[in-house]
Amino acid sequence: MKAKPIYKIVDGKGRVLIPKELRSSSGMDYGDIVRLGISQGTISIKKVDLIEVGDQSPEAVEAFVHAAIREMPEGTQIAIAARLLELIEQRKGQRHE
Repeated sequence: MKAKPIYKIVDGKGRVLIPKELRSSSGMDYGDIVRLGISQGTISIKKVDLIEVGDQSPEAVEAFVHAAIREMPEGTQIAIAARLLELIEQRKGQRHE
């Protein structure tokens, strides 16, 4: 049985909400990395585990960090979160000097 098409409106920033049913069926979750492509006028989106080598765009780096953190043990996640908070506090202190 063929799935019914789903229609969405593109917002002013070019965003489209992927319905939960589609995200679940494709295994996509918050923070996952996706690759967007276009072929013959059709846009595709695919969940990926790794970004392409050499892509150091801010979006690619952020996606990599999100994916890496999800795979780390909880203790490591907490240590990283604590270090990030320290860095933020240091920056705040530097701004007020």
